[in-house]
Amino acid sequence: MTRSTRRTRALRAAGVGAAALLSLSACSSSGSSKDSSSSGSGATASSSAKPSGTVTVFAAASLKESFTALGKKFEQRYPGTKVTFDFGGSDTLAASITGGAPADVFAAASGKTMKIVTDKGDTAGAPVTFVRNQLEIATLPGNPHKVSSLKDLTASGLKVVLCARTVPCGAAAQKALAASALKLTPVSYEQDVKGALTKVELKEADAAVVYRTDVKAAGDKVAGVEFPESAKAVNDYPIALLNNAPNATAAKAFIELVRSSEGQKVLTANGFLKP
Repeated sequence: MTRSTRRTRALRAAGVGAAALLSLSACSSSGSSKDSSSSGSGATASSSAKPSGTVTVFAAASLKESFTALGKKFEQRYPGTKVTFDFGGSDTLAASITGGAPADVFAAASGKTMKIVTDKGDTAGAPVTFVRNQLEIATLPGNPHKVSSLKDLTASGLKVVLCARTVPCGAAAQKALAASALKLTPVSYEQDVKGALTKVELKEADAAVVYRTDVKAAGDKVAGVEFPESAKAVNDYPIALLNNAPNATAAKAFIELVRSSEGQKVLTANGFLKP
């Protein structure tokens, strides 16, 4: 074999080796790219995970009918989820949350009661107003005492019930009475709006100052009387995701449903005003 032949073969071998190295490098780069792509895809999937499990919602008593309906819609939309509610006076619920009660979402009947929770740093982000509500007088069916105004509730012998002053519906009632320069001594103060309404439904009281949504929900069990002073005591309802929510993913999805056009349709059908 001549020296020229040996040199030619050596050059060919070197070329083959270089090609092999380039191929391996390309494969390695491609694999790295796939891994990176896969990792990115996983992050996206994680951030858009579907709600599952139980979401616990603390909500003002006046939201009972609307939120119960929205809870069913939520469970139908996300099979495998369950929405549990704790309805009551907003001040009582706020105290439970700041006291450490496990919950995912808080929907209050006033900004003042929501502030109890935000002041303690127990909300994840700023609360958002999702509806508003206005007062109305609930009387016995047929309105036998002919109540037609807020002033009529001060008549001697009329048994009137109000929400406690610390509850949003009670604070709103006091504001409306003050706007009319009226003083009213009720036969009882109830801890939430449903408690006040029940007194009339059971005929234990002749009238109660509640929300228009509660009068609507009661159907023919009571009669409703609107009064102009209620326009000066409209309550904003804020909703918020809570810090340390056991199920933040489902909580965010429930809040989204409440604020969506579908959620607003349910709320306004029950008498709430748009924010």
